[in-house]
Amino acid sequence: MVDRIEWFKRQFSFELPVWMYPNVVERLRGTPARLEDLTHGLSQEILTRREDDKWSIQEQAGHLLDLEPLGMNRLDDYEAGRETLYAADLQNRKTFDANHNANTIENILSAFRNERMKFVRGLDEYDEEFVQRTSLHPRLNIRMRVIDLSFFIAEHDDHHLARTSELIRLFTK
Repeated sequence: MVDRIEWFKRQFSFELPVWMYPNVVERLRGTPARLEDLTHGLSQEILTRREDDKWSIQEQAGHLLDLEPLGMNRLDDYEAGRETLYAADLQNRKTFDANHNANTIENILSAFRNERMKFVRGLDEYDEEFVQRTSLHPRLNIRMRVIDLSFFIAEHDDHHLARTSELIRLFTK
């Protein structure tokens, strides 16, 4: 198996043509279903089990839910013409403090689906001119278009889906 790189060590090059925007939005729209499919039928023990001190499967799902307001805030930044995008909490305090393992996977998945669909409905409304608006990403220190932000979020989703798959393989051997 090829090792994944840590998220904060990733480098990004945003060069997607604008015509790819609908494809990227579909990736985002599909994340809840993919996450539901991955976690379906897993026991609470497997869902909440940690490897060392790293997040469980359920915490991975909760983290995606926790970040939905960030995406919405950043769309607001583009709409308002702000120079810099809303900054993320790089310590992920919301996820660490949420105690997602005390919740149920069904609650987390339902809330994530609802929040993600609000986000995607917003993306569906944008025209080609808006999709090309730029703003500075505060951590990466690069200007991003709306399509780039969408791709960035889709990559983040896949990062956590890949980790979820790793944990499933590890815990269901």
